[in-house]
Amino acid sequence: MPRNLSERRDGPALIALWGDTSEDKEFQLGTREYDWHHHHRGQVFCVESGLVRVRTASGSWLLPPHRAGWIPPGEPHQVSITGAMSGWSLLLTPAASVQLPPHPTVIGVTEIMRALVRQAVDWAGQKALTPPQERIMAVLLDELQQQPQAALHLPMPKDRRLLRITTALAAAPADERNLAEWAAWAGLSARSMSRLFRSETGCSFGQWRQQLLLSIALERLAQGVSVNAVSDALGYATTSNFIVMFRRHFGDSPGRYFRAAAHP
Repeated sequence: MPRNLSERRDGPALIALWGDTSEDKEFQLGTREYDWHHHHRGQVFCVESGLVRVRTASGSWLLPPHRAGWIPPGEPHQVSITGAMSGWSLLLTPAASVQLPPHPTVIGVTEIMRALVRQAVDWAGQKALTPPQERIMAVLLDELQQQPQAALHLPMPKDRRLLRITTALAAAPADERNLAEWAAWAGLSARSMSRLFRSETGCSFGQWRQQLLLSIALERLAQGVSVNAVSDALGYATTSNFIVMFRRHFGDSPGRYFRAAAHP
């Protein structure tokens, strides 16, 4: 995204961009990292191919195809992009951003939303929006507000003992130790670990671990790793068990999900 547009304080309340690097071999392999930064404008961005992870002070948000990410104005964040990416983004002034959540999140995308963005892309270069364009922007913001937020957030604890556990699990996701065993390893009682985990992350240890596995699975599948290899790396007893987990969260098998992502 052109940084000068994301920092623009004047001009239209909404700037829409559409981009595609899917045919560029330079972008098809590996991961690109963008270090900590923030923008004056809020950002809504949707990938139709590729995978984006956004890290903030409170955790990380995973953005697979057909999901939109929201970063409020001024929110410090890091970005990692895996694979060739195509998609769109919206840049909103702070005044227009107040209609969206005050924290980063991931939401679903509708065909209406995509059609409205297609229209808004044609407004590039204008100094201000016309009254009809402002009405289209209002409908688009309405659509964004109404979409359910996706459970693709991996919150990170601040307690050093919990952080030690989560870091170890991220490095070895197939580790099968249960809550009590991890608690003993970190010098905690099982009850204290359970209470602390929910207090600091908003979810149970089991829920957090599930989100971690889901995040790693999406990243590796987007990199072209086979379903069998991903299943083994995450410690699933069988590939079919892994596919059941994936389908429960995304409504499709890994193979069909990423084939559909390549041909939206």
